[in-house]
Amino acid sequence: MGNDTTRDRVLGLIATAGPITASTLAVELGVTSAGVRRHLGALSESGLIEEHEPAGTHVRGRGRPAKSYVATTEGQQSLATAYTSVAVDAMGFMREHGQLDEFVAAKSAELELALSAAVPAGAPMSERVAALSGALAERGFATSVRPGPGGYTVQLCQGHCPIQSIAEEAPEWCEAETRVFSRVLDVHVQRLSTLAGGAHVCTTTIPVAAAAVKEG
Repeated sequence: MGNDTTRDRVLGLIATAGPITASTLAVELGVTSAGVRRHLGALSESGLIEEHEPAGTHVRGRGRPAKSYVATTEGQQSLATAYTSVAVDAMGFMREHGQLDEFVAAKSAELELALSAAVPAGAPMSERVAALSGALAERGFATSVRPGPGGYTVQLCQGHCPIQSIAEEAPEWCEAETRVFSRVLDVHVQRLSTLAGGAHVCTTTIPVAAAAVKEG
């Protein structure tokens, strides 16, 4: 096992279980104490972890608890990037083995269930779109709603997508998400642009005039 892989495992365990001591890390990861301390030194020098100072232990001396470590903000961000890379690789693997469509369908069903619970059925379209935008924001999307030309549509904009890197590898995500929006809102929507496709924002046009006639 290479040093980089072990170092990622050390950082990952610190991020999820910290504050954690070097001896506990060694036991949990099945590596030597010397090896763990080498990785801790490198991670500390890189600013990815820092020593945790519990209240009341600022005085050094005999009886002082063993050092424990926590991940810094930079460490957390580093892990997120590493996990994204793994997820992107997983998309490619599933595509190669004919499993991607089934996986995207399953995740889309989960998304639809969550969004449907947040969007009030039978409410005016403006309320449904606002509820959809709020539900997406809770899932990590930076969303906003703005009126479309002529007042016949609104545009749901997503300025940040937590799975953008995955969608770049598998555009099926964006297509499935668009279908979910249509089913949740009970109206045909049109995706004009996507972050994964190189645009600055994901834009979905939602007709409100037609919906008002249907509701009336």
